[in-house]
Amino acid sequence: MSRIVYVNGAYLPEEDAKISVFDRGFIFGDGIYEVSAVIGGKLVDCEAHLARLARSCGEIRLALPWSTAELVAIHEELIRRNALDEGGVYLEVTRGASDRDFPFPKDVTPTLVMFTQARNFVNAPAVKTGIKVVSTPDLRWARRDIKSVNLLAPVLAKQFAAENGAQEAWMIEDGVVTEGASSTAWIVKGKTLISRPLSNKVLPGITRKAVLAYIAETGFAFEEREFTLAEALDAEEAFITSATSLVMPVTTIDGHSIHNGAPGPTALRLREIYIDFATERPEGPSFPPCEPAQRPVARASVGRGSRRPDRPLAVHQDDRAPGFRSGTPPVCGP
Repeated sequence: MSRIVYVNGAYLPEEDAKISVFDRGFIFGDGIYEVSAVIGGKLVDCEAHLARLARSCGEIRLALPWSTAELVAIHEELIRRNALDEGGVYLEVTRGASDRDFPFPKDVTPTLVMFTQARNFVNAPAVKTGIKVVSTPDLRWARRDIKSVNLLAPVLAKQFAAENGAQEAWMIEDGVVTEGASSTAWIVKGKTLISRPLSNKVLPGITRKAVLAYIAETGFAFEEREFTLAEALDAEEAFITSATSLVMPVTTIDGHSIHNGAPGPTALRLREIYIDFATERPEGPSFPPCEPAQRPVARASVGRGSRRPDRPLAVHQDDRAPGFRSGTPPVCGP
């Protein structure tokens, strides 16, 4: 049985899903995406992802015609229709379809595509061994804080990692680590967690923010600063965070063993707390205010607006999504 996907207001079997060949996401990469994790059939921190979606769309002047509640409802309906227990929901919004021309087209409706992927997050085999990382030059554009669908540089970095027996690439610019190809990079020294400051050079990670929200429970301090590859090789531990990796230990960087080549206790403890945070607590902690280079958004939490409805959402006769309409861009509310 094929997956049910969402395309522009309709739920369809994946083989029937179509978008225009003139869609600007396909032609120009003119779009934004997000991925929200699903654990135990529930969305994890979806509203924070949607707040980042709204910010990224605002930065490229792409007005979203759906509210946060409407987008959450579509997420939940896809989870229900695909009986997804663990995995992710991918969302992509583009500026829409118009004959090829670089300037923004007028009176064009944005394209919205969403689909689910089943994945093993909680008991991922890599947790027992840790992952291998390789370093590679950072070839991306100057606005990495925007979660653009332009992912050619990360694709090349990930392919380089795969060809060298690694699972992630840490990108290097001006002698320092920026971030992973699809993750936030961290190192551990003593009782201090280190990750670089947010700016237009890195994506503001949602899982990064969640880890910082509960860091007091670990007894660790946080030092927000840049670090070099040499410093990472000399670190006591290293790990990555992302919506799909959660918190994942790094045991090798460029063939050099970290923590004797075994997952470190800090990363494993942070992962344990995060999974507890994502699955057990009815309300997540209040996140700190938005960092510089981010427009202010209200706090977002696991569980809030993230549970499956008691009954299936009503669907119109033409199988369009509930609440699909034009409106104002979503604002992540309290």
